[in-house]
Amino acid sequence: MTSRLLGRCARLLPRATPQASATTAFLPTPATGPAEPLWAQAWGQPVVKGLCDGRSSFKEEYPIEPKRTQLDELLERAQSPQDVLQAWAAQGGKANQAAKTLVQLVRLAGREKGGAKMDQFELLNDPRLLDIMDTVTAQVASVWNGTLVSLLRSLSTLGVPPTAAVQRSIQTEVLWRVRRLSYKQLAFLADWGAGRNGQMEVLLVSAALKQLELRWTEIADARTVSTLMARAGHLSPALMDRLEDKALELAEGFGAEDIRRVCVSLASQGRRSVPLLRALSYHFLQKPSTDLTTPLLLDLAYAYGKLNFHHSQVFQRLAAELLPRMPEISSADVTRCAKSLAFLKWLHLPLFEAFAEHYSVNSQKYSTLQLCNLLMSLARLNFQPSKGEEFYKKVHSALEGVLPSLEAFLQTDVVWSLCVLQQAKPHHITALTQHTHVAKLSEGSLSRVENYRLKLLHIIATLQLEHPESLSSTLPTEAMLLPSTLGRDSPLSPLQTGLKGALGNLVGGNSEALRTGVNTIYGWTIDGELVVDSENKPMDLVTLTAPHLPGGGGAKSLPEGACRLAFLTWEFPNYGSRSKDLLGRFTMMRRHLKLAGFILVEVPYYEWLELKSDWQKGAYVKDKMGKAIAEEMAK
Repeated sequence: MTSRLLGRCARLLPRATPQASATTAFLPTPATGPAEPLWAQAWGQPVVKGLCDGRSSFKEEYPIEPKRTQLDELLERAQSPQDVLQAWAAQGGKANQAAKTLVQLVRLAGREKGGAKMDQFELLNDPRLLDIMDTVTAQVASVWNGTLVSLLRSLSTLGVPPTAAVQRSIQTEVLWRVRRLSYKQLAFLADWGAGRNGQMEVLLVSAALKQLELRWTEIADARTVSTLMARAGHLSPALMDRLEDKALELAEGFGAEDIRRVCVSLASQGRRSVPLLRALSYHFLQKPSTDLTTPLLLDLAYAYGKLNFHHSQVFQRLAAELLPRMPEISSADVTRCAKSLAFLKWLHLPLFEAFAEHYSVNSQKYSTLQLCNLLMSLARLNFQPSKGEEFYKKVHSALEGVLPSLEAFLQTDVVWSLCVLQQAKPHHITALTQHTHVAKLSEGSLSRVENYRLKLLHIIATLQLEHPESLSSTLPTEAMLLPSTLGRDSPLSPLQTGLKGALGNLVGGNSEALRTGVNTIYGWTIDGELVVDSENKPMDLVTLTAPHLPGGGGAKSLPEGACRLAFLTWEFPNYGSRSKDLLGRFTMMRRHLKLAGFILVEVPYYEWLELKSDWQKGAYVKDKMGKAIAEEMAK
């Protein structure tokens, strides 16, 4: 702009100034006439453009790309670290070329395998390598940004100690230049420094993350977003928030591997970003099967399970992709996938049949821990294989002699799962009723202790109700103390509150004819308990015996023709995903209460939600009672 302005002023000058006249004396004059005035000469001569008017003169002095040298050609043709060192020794160069040489050397050194690999100590003491590092250290200010950032990782890979002069020099220079780095270079720097504990490395990562927080809108490619979320997101929650927004914006350009990386990073950090997960799910469904590797499918199942994010179309796609690959899937992958789907409460019958078949065929390849995880997954979903006899025969054979040696909590989980699947043997259960085992379950947090004592009550109930002939004369009293305090402080759900009100209206407010929130010796809590006579009218149950209560109830036995009813509410979380089948825990509860002599009146949430008035709820409860009693009498 300045040169243009001066040019215009020169053309508009009416006459030459005294200084200009003096200047024209030194200019060549035509032989035919007097010298032209300055403004006329300026009019006919091209105006020289300055730096601000374009970049041509800047490019001539400072080219965007350095000129290729013979060293660059030798580095491209190099096949081993020795070729790189020989090329440097023959040609030499400046600091930027030395940095490129070092990066190429490390890349080739990583390719070598076995005996051809150079000894690291020998390489670090090679005079030619030392000369390269000295050149970089002496002229580090002239190394280009991209090469400088790449050099950090190369030196770390090469094993150069952080206290070395070249390391300190490069790290200091990067710290000075951090504001001038591009977002890709900042992402590379954050990726390199994540997990390092050195003081300078922590400073570099902090500076890079701070710049990324300020310049996150510059990020324009999916790969950088997924890499940052996976490698550096946990270091800066503020940056992670911005990366989630950017990932949602760029989700359409994500490849299958980018989707996997983002999902796993969200799962590892416990960030359940529903909009982002929905977008990733949609774009995952568009990917061809050739892009979906088995590890990628398993990682997605893990991420969705960890985040408890349900998407039936994604699960169907996972199952459809995994089923043809079952012969090549390892035992670890089978148990991992089964565990993830069990967390999601999603039962795909053909896939779980394939899991059971895989174990039956390859049982010798499963470790004890893998078998335990598989059993716990099947029990959670209450899945029974079609070839159950063959499957459970191999399960019992594998557990024989191994089960008592398991850690106390794991042993309890496995036996409880066998109880759910109706495969627990009496000797499995009696081993857990010993006082030494109960004492081991008292270690840990209060919630964990209560959870495992509750499981122990379920296991003992299995022994009492399903194997009464093997019942031990002594049971652990520590576990028996739990039902009297279980569930006291837990608030009632709307379904439980509504049922309690309907039952209260049914008995006409007679508190002695109704029990609610009943904690049984079996470890199960009954939402409501009634005793009705032969005409289905409620009776006073306070004076009647109640073997399911810790105190045993009253002294009178149940009259002839009377029935004991247990009202159970089934909430939404009690069912499998997209299913009206109860999970294994609640199936065992229903089985135990039936064996204990109760007639079950089950109230599922999806039926109760349709009832609007109190009259409808009361009529519904009476109708359910009548049907339950009629079905029992028909048996």
